[in-house]
Amino acid sequence: MHYREHFDRQVVVEDVWIPTRDARTHLHARIWRPTDAGTAPVPALLEYLPYRKTDWTAPRDAQRHPWYAGHGYASVRVDIRGHGDSEGTPGDEYDAQELSDGVDVVNWLAEQPWCTGKVGMFGISWGGFNALQIAALAPEPLKAIVTVCSTDDRYDNDVHYTGGAVLGVDMLAWAGTMLAFASRPPDPTSVGEDRWLPMWRDRLEALEPFLHTWLAHQQRDDYWRHGSVCEDYSAIGAAVLAVGGWNDPYRDTVLRLVEHLPDDRVRGLVGPWSHQYPDRGLPPGPAIGFLQETLRWWDQHLKDEDTGIMREPLLRAWLNDPVPPATSYEVMPGRWVGEDDWPSPAVRWDERPLGQGVTPVLVRSPQHTGLDAGRFFPFGNASDLPPDQREEDGRSVCFDSEPLDERVEILGRPRVRLRLDSATPRAHVIARICDVAPDGSSTLVTRGVLNLLSRHGRDRAVEWTPGTYEAVEFELNGVGYAFPPGHRLRVAVSDAYWPWVWPHGERGELTVLPAESAVLLPVRDPASDEGRAPIRFEEPEQAVPLAVEHERAVGPRPERLVTHDVAEGEWTLEVDPHYGGSRVYPDGLRYDESARETYRIRSDDPLSARAVSEWAIRLRRGDDWDAEIITRTELRATATEFIMDSRMEARTDGETVVERAWHRTTPRTSA
Repeated sequence: MHYREHFDRQVVVEDVWIPTRDARTHLHARIWRPTDAGTAPVPALLEYLPYRKTDWTAPRDAQRHPWYAGHGYASVRVDIRGHGDSEGTPGDEYDAQELSDGVDVVNWLAEQPWCTGKVGMFGISWGGFNALQIAALAPEPLKAIVTVCSTDDRYDNDVHYTGGAVLGVDMLAWAGTMLAFASRPPDPTSVGEDRWLPMWRDRLEALEPFLHTWLAHQQRDDYWRHGSVCEDYSAIGAAVLAVGGWNDPYRDTVLRLVEHLPDDRVRGLVGPWSHQYPDRGLPPGPAIGFLQETLRWWDQHLKDEDTGIMREPLLRAWLNDPVPPATSYEVMPGRWVGEDDWPSPAVRWDERPLGQGVTPVLVRSPQHTGLDAGRFFPFGNASDLPPDQREEDGRSVCFDSEPLDERVEILGRPRVRLRLDSATPRAHVIARICDVAPDGSSTLVTRGVLNLLSRHGRDRAVEWTPGTYEAVEFELNGVGYAFPPGHRLRVAVSDAYWPWVWPHGERGELTVLPAESAVLLPVRDPASDEGRAPIRFEEPEQAVPLAVEHERAVGPRPERLVTHDVAEGEWTLEVDPHYGGSRVYPDGLRYDESARETYRIRSDDPLSARAVSEWAIRLRRGDDWDAEIITRTELRATATEFIMDSRMEARTDGETVVERAWHRTTPRTSA
């Protein structure tokens, strides 16, 4: 990593309040912009988040906003309404108010005397989501976006549902996280000593846990269609650079965007990365000069300079070389490949039957199948990725190929077609593709989920008629991977995948006909690389890091710990999400953060599933300010309903400011 200390442009940093159209609510913003003598107006870049620019994202912001300003842009970081230091109360994620405010910010930036009138948006995860969604609202000044680790489909490619099934692992965990995050107070140094406490009380009284809303919409309805740009790709007028990582759950969005947007307005980039900006150097690498690459995008579309970026392949993707199973890789071996069209003519479908003969196979997995799934959102931590899959394979039914005669490279979204019968009206089916080495080790390559209730569409629930066979087909997550000769390709099928997939209320089983079932592989011809210029990136470069002191927790617990009560048959997974821990900022702010997720299930009882998210956050600045938040969110279920219990306590100087508790139930309609 090269840290840039000096730039050609002088940069000033200022905090401002940006008005919204209701005139009563102002959003707090930090702006880095060039201030050279006689500086001409410059384009503006916007990052728009609920994650608090004064503390939580401050280290990350310091890496990129000053860098963009030093290269001739006004780089702007805005806290969403009701979060950080902005006024108002928090709403639902990506709600109409958030997007409306975002349009107001884009228009306000374009009207400033230091702006040329052209605006770009960028962001990762939430910021990448709303960049896409605001681009679909098409405010005139918004000419280009860079969306990283985001989704075009809020229902089937987000933290709530997958394949029509409840994402038990992040439906609960992210709802619990956002309850804690939305409970954090504004900073007195930004909003004033006399305002921060009344503002905080207003926020806390307006809180409603996201979990209630998400589980009230178990099928793809208008709630999920809102903000899902896949509903109408043509609404996006801005140029889109879509970026993802093969170890990020949103990688398929990149493939869909390059397929559905006009070639002259989109480029896709998928590396080996986790849920992180590609220049941060967190596992798995290699990291790239991402800021330099985005500068090419901004200069092309906001300054009308021919940077050559639109002559790059439509899709640049990292093709992973085979690796032994591990929970972290500093650098993933492989190479960059380019595709000028997507779907690519260099990729053909290779259909491989799962077996021969007419003997049916019974699939009845123990309920704790899935404990070795790894983290839904890998962040570059030591325990994020799936370990050796042999135990998971043993809890599944496996269909293995013969040892491969030659290297097989795949790029895209594999599919699985299964002819099966379900013993119960409601069931899940999960398929994993693994690379099995001669020593028996099993590396997870990709996976997919189908809630059989949603086999005819995510917007409806159609129960299965036990005793009848149907053919179902579903996509697995996108991947670029090379299977070496001598290895076997394994398709592992299970009907449970806890805690990723919340189990249906009835214990069932599937009967699969292997000879009438198949895996469809998107096999890429390596000869298509011949004559193509190598794909290269500059080395990572950032602005000088913020001087933040990180403190190691006393007696740190494991990031992921699995325990088994043999007598009770209960399995427990405890997770420390390890977002940031405790740190001290240059202005004297001390930010303490502790979180734990706990998932429990008995191997023979789907109704024993229980998930809990617990958070404690404390913000202090000397003897002048001390605020603390403690939250707990729990999800469990009966055969007919989900049960949600949440509570939050907010304190200042050790005294309770607001304490709230919620108990909700909702029918299990399709989950």
